[in-house]
Amino acid sequence: MSAPSSEETDKPDLPAESDGFVRGLSQAIGGPLGAHAVRPDARRDRFWTVPRIVLGLLCLTLALSWVQKSPCQDGDWQKNVQYTRFCYTDVLALYYAEGLNEGKVPYRDHPVEYPVVTGYFMGALGLPVHALGEKYPEINQGKWFYNANALVLSALAVASVAMILALRRRRPWDAAIFALSPIVLVTATVNWDFLAIALAVFGVYAWARRWPVAAGLLLGLGGAAKLWPLFILGPLFVLALRARRMPPFWTATATAVAAWLVVNIPVAVLYRDSWMRFFDLNRERPIDWGTSWYIGRYLDTKWNTGVAGDQGPFQWLSDHVPVLNNLSYGLTGLACLAVAALCLLAPRRPRLAQLAFLVVAAFLIFSKVWSQQYVLWLLPLIVLARPRWGAVIAWSVAEIGYFAAFYAELLGAGGKPVIPEGTFVLASSLRLITVAVLCGLVIREIWRPELDVVRHTYRDDPDGGVLDGAPDAGWIEPLRRRLRVAPRPAADDSTPVAPPPTPVA
Repeated sequence: MSAPSSEETDKPDLPAESDGFVRGLSQAIGGPLGAHAVRPDARRDRFWTVPRIVLGLLCLTLALSWVQKSPCQDGDWQKNVQYTRFCYTDVLALYYAEGLNEGKVPYRDHPVEYPVVTGYFMGALGLPVHALGEKYPEINQGKWFYNANALVLSALAVASVAMILALRRRRPWDAAIFALSPIVLVTATVNWDFLAIALAVFGVYAWARRWPVAAGLLLGLGGAAKLWPLFILGPLFVLALRARRMPPFWTATATAVAAWLVVNIPVAVLYRDSWMRFFDLNRERPIDWGTSWYIGRYLDTKWNTGVAGDQGPFQWLSDHVPVLNNLSYGLTGLACLAVAALCLLAPRRPRLAQLAFLVVAAFLIFSKVWSQQYVLWLLPLIVLARPRWGAVIAWSVAEIGYFAAFYAELLGAGGKPVIPEGTFVLASSLRLITVAVLCGLVIREIWRPELDVVRHTYRDDPDGGVLDGAPDAGWIEPLRRRLRVAPRPAADDSTPVAPPPTPVA
């Protein structure tokens, strides 16, 4: 007989009780709900349930995001209005740059700098807008294209949060971290990242529901939109290895590879040069703004600690892009190996979202390119991995500071500096540091699972699917003893972790 699920046995989460930051804020309205307070009758059919409130808050955030981008929607970007109003969006710029305004079919008539599913998405919305513009010349094609994309991307964002709510039925307020995020406000429609985010989150949901074929299909399509959803397969491999659940993993992986090939092969065969544009661009791109390599290059120049005249190691890497590529890939690979070791040696098998967040964060930390909208990749993962408001808010403040500094840097690129270069580097460093701190906090909770608030509500891993509650392979404990790792706690993976005692104010 199978063990009862978490939903049947464990109490729902109340943020004002479980989250120290929210508990502190609640003091302004009298503190957390008391033990003898009259609670709403959950059995009644109430319209304003927590999921509906969260989705409503997300719709409000997306509406404000549309307003924030509205000064740029007509495409009349005179006097750098796209930078002074912080409203630049690739969606509108690339409508013209990729030839969609001329009716060019992506890849066939013009090389596209994105993976094929994103290219298909651009064409699916851009070509009908162009046809409509041919029929009605008075319409602003760029504005129509942007708004069509904003509508679909917003729907994908809502769908993503709905999936997070489905994954955290007993912790619905966790999704409010996503819904109220200023990161969504300023970057939701900068690019097409919500397409990949929705596919990735749907893939995690399918895995949680023990549908490995659907999970692989969605992650494969996500990887064909933006590469990072395929990274989730790495944590799945190590977790399945530790839990002796390899067949579902291989099924998901084979399906992901097949899905990726199905959507890529037609373009790769018929329009190889256009298809290679994405790979060539990523191979040739130098150090980009705001990355750890950019910070290092600035310090090279500032401190003049070069190994050859006044040229430091980061400047040398900037001039030798192939070496930079190999070093970036190597460091990312080493970080992934460290995450795998952490997974195998942790006292309790980590949750999927925790490892996925660490892998994607490591990729960004060591990448030579970190575009402003890439922050969206981390948002759903941190909500699932570590739904603590305080640290996420600190990270969000750093990201918004970088967002403002980035636009100032764009204005300065026109020849008239707006802020000192050191200010931009400081904003970039704070963003990098806060992401690293989040990684450290997630690692801490993997090593000390009693600190993981999700495990206070769920027995094991609500995203784990076939991994949820599964025993470890027999070689895990001997390996940990051989390496003299701290002994495993008495509780097994089917026992909820008791939260540490709440300090008395």
